[in-house]
Amino acid sequence: MKRPRVVVAGMTGYAEVHLRRARAMHDSSEIVLAGACDVRETVPETASLLPPDAAVRRDLRDLIDETTPDIVVVATPPHAHLPVALTAVSAGCHVLVEKPPVLGLDAFERLAAAAHRRRVQVQTGFQSFGSMALHALRAAVETQAIGMLTGVGTAGAWIRRDAYYQRNSWAGRRRLNGEFVVDGSLTNPFAHAIATALLVAGKADVLPTRVETELFQARQIEADDTACARVTFANGLEVVAAATLCTEQEFEPYVVLHGTRGKARWWYRSNALEINGERVPAGTPIDLLRNLVMHVRDKTPLVAPLSQTRAFTAFVQAVRDHPGPRRVAADWVYSVDTGLERRYVIDRADKFVESAAESMALFSELGVPWAI
Repeated sequence: MKRPRVVVAGMTGYAEVHLRRARAMHDSSEIVLAGACDVRETVPETASLLPPDAAVRRDLRDLIDETTPDIVVVATPPHAHLPVALTAVSAGCHVLVEKPPVLGLDAFERLAAAAHRRRVQVQTGFQSFGSMALHALRAAVETQAIGMLTGVGTAGAWIRRDAYYQRNSWAGRRRLNGEFVVDGSLTNPFAHAIATALLVAGKADVLPTRVETELFQARQIEADDTACARVTFANGLEVVAAATLCTEQEFEPYVVLHGTRGKARWWYRSNALEINGERVPAGTPIDLLRNLVMHVRDKTPLVAPLSQTRAFTAFVQAVRDHPGPRRVAADWVYSVDTGLERRYVIDRADKFVESAAESMALFSELGVPWAI
C-alpha cells in the first residue's frame, strides 16, 4: 500500500519533536516525510532531521504544491494554528494540529466546517487521548466501581525559569501584534490536564453552561502563571482544574475522578492509573501521527479528533476573554537563582493546587489569601 506523504509546518520549538517522530516513521517505511516549512529566512538546524530529498520552504502553500502531502502536521505558535490548518485543509490534506488547536469557538467552527467540506480529518495534539487508561476510567464510571461520578478534578505544579519565558516572542503573552496568543498556565503547558479531564468526564464535545476562571501571576508577564478554573455542564457535572508554574516542589499532573464510592486517579504523562487505591495496567498509548496515518490508510477511528476539543476550546475562549490575571501579593512570592535560571515561587502553591482538585473548589473558595 502507498505510504502517506507527510510534511511538518514549523521547524523549531516543539516542532522538533514532531520532526523526530515523523523521521522515525519515515525510516520504518510507515510514511514518506516529504518536507517541512518555517517562516524564518535562515533554514533552521532541524532541517538535518529531514530525509536528504525532502523539501524545505518558507511558505506552506508552496510546500504543499511541491510535495502533494496527504497529512500536514501543524506545529506553529498557537495563534498561527488556524490559518495554517485552514491552508492545509483547503488543499485536501488531513491535519495533526498541536494544542491548543484553536483559540476560540468561532475558529473551532471554521476549521471543523472546512474539514467537513473537504472530507478530511483534523487530529489534535493531545497525546493523553491515545492512552488505553481512558477505557479503564470509562469502565470505572459505567460499572460504578467508584459509584456515581460527582466531578472531575485535575492538578499540576511545575517549575518554569526565566529561560522558558525567553524561548520565543509569544511566551507568557496574552496577545502578540494584536493577535490572541493566550499562553497561560492552563491553556498551554497544562492544556493536556484540562482537556483530558473534560474527556474523562464525558463532556469533551459538549459546550459548558458556565466557565469560571481565576488567573494569577507571580511574574511580570501578560498571561497567568498560576490558575484555577471550574467548567460546569447542563447536568450539573463540574470539572475543576488548577495549576502553577511557580512551585517550590514539582508534582506530576494528574486527573482525579470523584465518585460516590471511591476515586480514580490518572497521572497521564507517565500513564499510571489507580482505581480505588489499586494500580491498574494502562497499556501503551497510541501515537497520534501513527493513528492519523492508520485512519488515512484504513479509516481507523481517530483518538483525538477536533470534535473532542469543543469544551476545551470554550474554556480557552473564557481565558482569552478574561480581563487579565491578578498579581499575587508580594509577601507570598520569592525568587530562586539568577539569570536565565531564575524562577519565582508562590509559597504553598503546590498545596493550593492539589486542594482545588481534591475538594473541587476554586482558590477563592478555599480561602487562599491572595485569591480572595
